[in-house]
Amino acid sequence: MRRHLILCAALALTVPLAGCTDAPEPRPTASPSTATAMRLVAFDSCDQLFADLRRAAKASVGPYGFSGGGRPELLDGAVRAAQGEASRMSSDAAPAFSGTNVHETAADEPDLVKTDGRRIVTVSQGVLRVVDVATRKETGRVDLGVQNAGQLQLLLTGDSALVLVPAGYQRGFVGNPAEIADGPQLLLVDLSGPPTIASRYQGEGQLVDARMTGATARIVLRTTPRIQFPDLPTVSDEKQRIAKNRDAIDSASADAWLPRWQVTDGAVTTTGKADCGRVSRPTEYSGGSLVSILTFDLARSTLGGGDPVTVAADGDTVYATATSLYLASDQRWRFESFAGRVARPAREETELYKFTFEGNQPPVYRAAGTVPGYLINQYALSEWETRLRVATTDPKTDRSAVRVLTEQNGELTQTGIVDGLGKGERIYSVRFVGARGYVVTFRQTDPLYSLDLSDPAKPAVTGELKITGYSAHLQPVGVDRLIGIGQEADGDGRTQGTQVSLFDVSDPANPRRLARYQIPGGHSDAEYDPHALLWWPASNLLVTPVSTWNGRDSKSVALGLRVTDDIQPAGEVSHPTATGYPSMIQRSLVAGNVLWTLSDAGLQASDLSTMTRLAWLAN
Repeated sequence: MRRHLILCAALALTVPLAGCTDAPEPRPTASPSTATAMRLVAFDSCDQLFADLRRAAKASVGPYGFSGGGRPELLDGAVRAAQGEASRMSSDAAPAFSGTNVHETAADEPDLVKTDGRRIVTVSQGVLRVVDVATRKETGRVDLGVQNAGQLQLLLTGDSALVLVPAGYQRGFVGNPAEIADGPQLLLVDLSGPPTIASRYQGEGQLVDARMTGATARIVLRTTPRIQFPDLPTVSDEKQRIAKNRDAIDSASADAWLPRWQVTDGAVTTTGKADCGRVSRPTEYSGGSLVSILTFDLARSTLGGGDPVTVAADGDTVYATATSLYLASDQRWRFESFAGRVARPAREETELYKFTFEGNQPPVYRAAGTVPGYLINQYALSEWETRLRVATTDPKTDRSAVRVLTEQNGELTQTGIVDGLGKGERIYSVRFVGARGYVVTFRQTDPLYSLDLSDPAKPAVTGELKITGYSAHLQPVGVDRLIGIGQEADGDGRTQGTQVSLFDVSDPANPRRLARYQIPGGHSDAEYDPHALLWWPASNLLVTPVSTWNGRDSKSVALGLRVTDDIQPAGEVSHPTATGYPSMIQRSLVAGNVLWTLSDAGLQASDLSTMTRLAWLAN
């Protein structure tokens, strides 16, 4: 498939290549003027690839290298969710165990804990462990041999677990480029007997996200070129620093941009790097990073190199279905301005790339486009009947919109728009359900907008509900019902604590709030990480972690709420304290008649009806 990213060039996706120039000041390509002007094409040759990446990098480099190590920090305070949620919109019989909270049920997402109904697998503090659901006892564990890494996550299929290890803590990028050992790792763990690491993939850069369909995992990595910028502690002039950094770019080896990896299977280690002939580019790019989509068949006993599809882009958000994967790239960082650097207008827009796949094959690039504004998270994207719906807030116009995009001749072309949502506010949550959409904006009050998206040429607002506070996440909890979890607020927009709202959206013209439950002074991880939320339809049970602080004491529990036409408390689960502080519960799941909750301190089994403790397994 990716063998045929080069096919893009043959599909009339032709954009003039910007070759090397002798001009002293590198000039960036002009930003596309419409949402359909961006395309993705293959480079004509490896020499052209390196020349164009070098030119783009020189135009975008700052006085201290590539800002943020190649992926500048976003200039908006909105937290990007580690999104996810699984919820069926019908009354189908519930499974015997809860799946991972994911956006699309056919595209599993990595998380801290997974279950197949007979065992629970967790990763914490560098250790993977397996717990038997029936006996509620640990049956195996393995030290993963990772250090200085962030939060580990995993995917589970059959007797294989894929552990995702984010990049280790960088020791700085000026004068000391990150070595491959600091990059992300993928560990294939065999669970058929005692847990054993069967294969270890070690790459470069940053782990963006991952999705799994069937037994095939697709991992998205973002890498920066291996360029050693000079350490100039006595030079404060930005023009001089940028000039020196451009010299370093010119001196970098031709393949400094190509991601490398190594794979260890038992005692055998092999190495590789991305094929320059399989790297593609949009109309404009920074040259400071590449994004690669790796494909791994977890039914196999080894990982291999992942057969990467690579794009010259700065991707940060992943959304996927059973057959498509979308990569979104927030471009707001491009307005950075330094003396001696090429002036450029702010790019308050988001780039979108669409890939499709079949079975365990690598993804094939299909189309690209841009939309004004930025996404709140992956829930702002939704594919329905081959079309992509995108919800964004545009700082230039100070309002939000939902656009419908259609793939046409290699472009994601806008076919319809509903604009003017929440003028003077920004989007706090989005949820698409079939032909309908729901958007929450907030500044002082919380308008919940109901949208009709059945006609891709004429999407429209059908109803609006204004209440105080806001919902940071919207979860379907049955037909024509939504739960909103967020914060209550006073009339001036000052938050007052966790708020759970139940909305009736059966009448698109008149969304109503049926009930709410408030925890004064509380906050919940589910507000920014939907993986933390559990909806168990078999017993109408919603479980969310809640932490409170009264000025003297802190409390952290998994709060159970019974949701019908009302919201009633169903009990609380707390974990033993760790090092004198309450253990913050991170995840909840159901297996049979048992509610399992996870914290850094351990794993607890509780009765699903009474929430009384049945077993405690300390880490």
